[in-house]
Amino acid sequence: MPKASGPGRRPDPALSNAKYRQRAARYDLELLPFEPVRTEAIALLDVRTGDTVVDVGCGTGLSFGPLVGRVGAAGRIVGVDPSPEMMALARQRVAQRGWSGIALLEATAGEAPLQGRADAALFLFTHDVLRDPDALDHVIAHLKPGAHVVAAGLQWAPPWMLPANLFVLGAAMYSVTCMEGLEQPWTMLAKRLRDLKVQTRGFGGIYIVSGRVPGAAPAGESH
Repeated sequence: MPKASGPGRRPDPALSNAKYRQRAARYDLELLPFEPVRTEAIALLDVRTGDTVVDVGCGTGLSFGPLVGRVGAAGRIVGVDPSPEMMALARQRVAQRGWSGIALLEATAGEAPLQGRADAALFLFTHDVLRDPDALDHVIAHLKPGAHVVAAGLQWAPPWMLPANLFVLGAAMYSVTCMEGLEQPWTMLAKRLRDLKVQTRGFGGIYIVSGRVPGAAPAGESH
């Protein structure tokens, strides 16, 4: 695949913050075409009333509404994002909706002060995080055995799908800081999960991956 001259081979938190500082005000509109992917990914989490979900790279909180609808007032959502501008909008969204049980952590995924162990984790369009093994280890260490994990985002489509790949290239140059692993962004996550399932959408340019944290869920907590 063509190599981008912008993003490098390793995640760059400072560059990521700079990118999302510019995008924050229009982020919700930019993500509107991907709402069906969000809906499908959240459904695959298979969470229930009272569960705790970690939303990694939560951005402006676009996933909070669907997640609140699944975990209910007794549940808890932990949104993690390092961008001050994106988190300011997430706080505004939470306040406007009057949601309780949502904790917002303005930090990278690898440094977020997570507490306890959650029932599920969501990684939506978080390529840089998925290519950071330390960040993945940190998040997974705060998930229960058997917890559901779902990730979705951009990937290279098959070589003959040129229009899809041109779209992926343009979107990646705009939104990620690390082009490494874009052919299969979930490979590091796959090493840390069991029961992995991979699906593709968008003519192969979008993936949705689901799996579970190794170990058996405590009795009475299996979904």
